[in-house]
Amino acid sequence: MDKFLLSRSARILTMVLLAQAAVFYGFSRAETVTPHHPLALFALNNPNWHLSEELQLDKETLEVLKADDILSRVYTSESGQIATLFVAYFETQRTGKTPHSPKNCLPGSGWTPSKSGTVTISIPGLARPIEVNQYIVSRGQNQSVVLYWYQDRSRVIASEYAAKFYTVADSIRYNRSDTALVRVVVGVEDGNTQAAERTAVEFVKAFFTPLRNYLPA
Repeated sequence: MDKFLLSRSARILTMVLLAQAAVFYGFSRAETVTPHHPLALFALNNPNWHLSEELQLDKETLEVLKADDILSRVYTSESGQIATLFVAYFETQRTGKTPHSPKNCLPGSGWTPSKSGTVTISIPGLARPIEVNQYIVSRGQNQSVVLYWYQDRSRVIASEYAAKFYTVADSIRYNRSDTALVRVVVGVEDGNTQAAERTAVEFVKAFFTPLRNYLPA
């Protein structure tokens, strides 16, 4: 699907959908808001990982994000590996509230990407692996592995372009535009990026299924 979305015909189709969505937004009734469990109640309940810190975002950051619900936590594995989980959920994108892509936010925070691409992760219980973005970023002497994706209507979307496409399509077809940004950060120790990548992937495998219960399907 992503290859299709990158084609010229898909871009033209998207422009048409955007025009239709503008009419839809202007004249339709109130958007359908799907109930969800508060992210603050999320519990991992995995013996290999435990919650070590609840991170509090400052007022300025919250005002910039404009998310309707946020989870920001640090988890530690039984072997001492540390991973940060951030989830920003948006009930609607009609009012201009949209997820801020880490691809843009990380450089703005002083992190420089040195490697980017996607990685597929096999999730227990899912018929197909998910594809997510993977970045290696640096700031001074510090390096981190970042995995992130957009999640809506039980989809996992790596491409920003595809995420916008589905937002328009779902708005027209289902009268909803809710979405979530999910991001994992694992620090690189002793220059071993492969170990950090493995930790990030294993952490995603641990929390992905439980988290789905807190995001609308």
